[in-house]
Amino acid sequence: MKFTDNLLVGTLIKRYKRFFVDVKVNNQIITAHCPNSGSMLGLLDKNNKIWISQSNNPKRKLKFTLELIKVKDSLVGVNTIFANKIVLEALNNKTIKEFSKFENIKTEAVYDANTRFDFLLKKHDRKVFLEVKNVTLSTKENVAEFPDAITSRGTKHLIKLLEAKKKRYESYILYLIQRENCYQFKIADKIDIEYKRAFIEAKKKGVKILCYNCKLSPQEIKVNEPVKIL
Repeated sequence: MKFTDNLLVGTLIKRYKRFFVDVKVNNQIITAHCPNSGSMLGLLDKNNKIWISQSNNPKRKLKFTLELIKVKDSLVGVNTIFANKIVLEALNNKTIKEFSKFENIKTEAVYDANTRFDFLLKKHDRKVFLEVKNVTLSTKENVAEFPDAITSRGTKHLIKLLEAKKKRYESYILYLIQRENCYQFKIADKIDIEYKRAFIEAKKKGVKILCYNCKLSPQEIKVNEPVKIL
């Protein structure tokens, strides 16, 4: 997924009220939209290098959006809205080997009155629900973790994927690590033990677990390679 315009580079000052972030660009303080509702644990050190995009939409209250943060020597994609776009591009380009033979791809697929999954993939008699989770947390070198905050919505998706499996759908969850420096993945049970329990139950009963990291630059983010699940 390529960024449509050149990103502006600056440094982080602070994040507040969840969706606001102050950054310094060319000696000017700018308030940008933070498109990430998670805790962003480990990403928000003052003076971290950042990249922001600029919108020309006159109806937007904030013209700028936080897109990338550099943590130590690694870029991290913090825009959760992009996770599905990155995966959709990978599905179309056959980058994710588990789904390389699927041509029929539907986004925002309705499962029931209260649940949508990110994708429904079809091929002949195969029907696959795929849910994507964006991962930015890393508390140990080279190990990514999810979630970075308690997520009742994430737990619900695991329960619903298991329910869909019982109805003869294939059910997959894909953890997309928007970092380059992570080669292993684990569930952050110290943050959300209920999610860990739902994860174990879903995996035990046939929900397939996938994890891929990304290749990132200020020009593009794309799915890179599979990551070992601990």
